[in-house]
Amino acid sequence: MARNTLSIPHPYPDGATDEYIARQARDCAAGKRAVWAISQREDGALVGAVGLHFALAHQKAEVGYWIGAPAWGKGAATEAVRPVLAFGFDELGLYRLEAYHYVENTASGRVMRKAGMRQEGLLRGVVFRDGVPGDNAICAILRTDPRP
Repeated sequence: MARNTLSIPHPYPDGATDEYIARQARDCAAGKRAVWAISQREDGALVGAVGLHFALAHQKAEVGYWIGAPAWGKGAATEAVRPVLAFGFDELGLYRLEAYHYVENTASGRVMRKAGMRQEGLLRGVVFRDGVPGDNAICAILRTDPRP
């Protein structure tokens, strides 16, 4: 999972989970983001998280999500992203929701397309991971676009 996510270090250091949760709580309290847990229907087990990082002055937010490897390919990300997009448009009145993915992470790109986003471009060498430049695709959906 870490190789597909810019903000998750590998190996994952001791104490990083506590800091991650504390940072999410601080940012939510400060109005910078909203974050939700993703759980399995069957037993409620935590399988990931999804959130919006706000740029309210521009009526937009960045969508981010992660799913633990045991839940990959089971539709959890797509099922979680769709209502978050609806929340951004319908509850917050945002105009644009965007997301980025490593070009190698085609599964994340499929999640974005299934949620109604369209790829708008390719950002070459936009991030460094382990000292190596990486390309990201940018996808977005506007409030005026059709939703699945």
